[in-house]
Amino acid sequence: MNFELIPTDIFLEQVKGLPDKYKKQIKKKMELIKLNPLRFKPIHSKRFSKVFRIRLNIEDREVRLIYVILGSKIILSCLLDRNKEYKDLESYLAKIQTE
Repeated sequence: MNFELIPTDIFLEQVKGLPDKYKKQIKKKMELIKLNPLRFKPIHSKRFSKVFRIRLNIEDREVRLIYVILGSKIILSCLLDRNKEYKDLESYLAKIQTE
């Protein structure tokens, strides 16, 4: 199946301010997602059944790239700080339905 990657405005804004080194790291992960979106660890969500995360280390912070699979579309939701223990996850996912 051919998947289409669709970044949210929040994701684009978060990536925009990062140094090129981390942008390249994220781009490589996006290519892996496109090849096999079920490869990474699933996480629980109240809104969606297929939510996944990728571990990243950006500027010495534990960060997770969160994405949702909706049919043949992969929505790149956000970069989530791990130290907040996923407390903001549902608010980011709620914005997917409004876009």
